[in-house]
Amino acid sequence: MSQIAKILIVDDNPKYLQDALPMYGYEVEIATDGVQALRQLAKITQKENAFDLILLDIMMPNMNGWDTLKSIRSNEKTKHIPVIMLTAINEEQKMVSGLKIGADDYIVKPFVLPNLLARIEAVLRRSSWQKDEIKTHDLPFFSEEPIEPLTLREIEVLTMVAQGANNQTIANKLFVKEVTVKTHLNSIFKKLKVSNRTQAVLLAMQMNLINK
Repeated sequence: MSQIAKILIVDDNPKYLQDALPMYGYEVEIATDGVQALRQLAKITQKENAFDLILLDIMMPNMNGWDTLKSIRSNEKTKHIPVIMLTAINEEQKMVSGLKIGADDYIVKPFVLPNLLARIEAVLRRSSWQKDEIKTHDLPFFSEEPIEPLTLREIEVLTMVAQGANNQTIANKLFVKEVTVKTHLNSIFKKLKVSNRTQAVLLAMQMNLINK
């Protein structure tokens, strides 16, 4: 990130994240329940006061994470702020429900800090691309020529690229060699008629080839 990202931590036990995240260059503010969080978000009056990301715990007093997320997504001033849910409930169906409400990602407690940091960076990167609100016809590298469809594996690779994964990480997740990932990327660049990863992701997102 080119600027210091501002994160709102909404958790009734925030000390660990409150102490850890500033060490990695993030500016943080704390709310210990959903009610406090919504009060802080209501103070947003201009862009420089806005939060770049919300880390939202599910199990909290006064107002839980589900209801807080619904309120965030229903408010015009806050509905576009990325939200990562923090939960000790490792139940797939509840995670799916949260994603439908509007969560951008999930991480289950207890989590490993490097994992959370990687997810934060990935979500912030996706968010910064979306904030640009670039139209496909405004992209200098975009061609009006028909684009050859991507394979399911190529879409899978490109989705992981959009999440911030490097070639080795993608190779490990797909149980293939790194050279295979490079081959997939070269094919993606050729089909999309782009020259690098950033262009490929921007174009794929605008064309809804991958999820934003």
